[in-house]
Amino acid sequence: MDNIHKGHRDRLRRRFREEGLTHFEDLHILELMLFHALPRRDTSPVAHALLKQFGSLAGVLDARTEDLMQVAGISENAALYLRMFPQVMQRYLHEQSAIGNILADTAQCGRYLLSCYFQEREEVVYLLCLDAKCKLLDCSLIHRGSVNSASVSVRKIVEQALRCNATSVVLSHNHVSGVALPSQEDLSTTQQLKTALDAVGITLTDHIIVAGDDFVSLRDTGCFT
Repeated sequence: MDNIHKGHRDRLRRRFREEGLTHFEDLHILELMLFHALPRRDTSPVAHALLKQFGSLAGVLDARTEDLMQVAGISENAALYLRMFPQVMQRYLHEQSAIGNILADTAQCGRYLLSCYFQEREEVVYLLCLDAKCKLLDCSLIHRGSVNSASVSVRKIVEQALRCNATSVVLSHNHVSGVALPSQEDLSTTQQLKTALDAVGITLTDHIIVAGDDFVSLRDTGCFT
């Protein structure tokens, strides 16, 4: 690596140490990230090519590994490195809302669940298990893939709630369409689960549907009581 490129790297690193990323453009953030994945080459043209291909920093980080590797200069190692950032952020956000938190209302449950669905591209189902004081005992991934009443195992949910000694649970799934409105199938699944949980003395407190950074509570909308 020549002195010009080394000097540029040193300047960006120094700026980050002193200022953080607040005033960085997408290009320079990508360059800074790529310093670690491409230690021996000029990352500026690679960062330019990524932004041209995917439109923004968010577009780059949302891209699939195989699509990133189509950009000149991006190896599999570099693509995997970039793909890691959104998943690290998901883990960070989730751990910020750690087990033991009190989730006493829809807003608290919804905010917690948003971190679970951060960067998800497919439908998934989560179950929150709570004690009598609404303290979070467990957050379980119940199902991954297309969500319908056939794929969501009521038995698995009931078993998990009993295993955690939960007093109440909150069911949640996401709509990858970006619209958080409940379907008829969502309502049917909710009622089936409520009946099964009632039979073992566990309350289904809510069913929350997440879409992007929005969420809808079926209880708050009057879909079940």
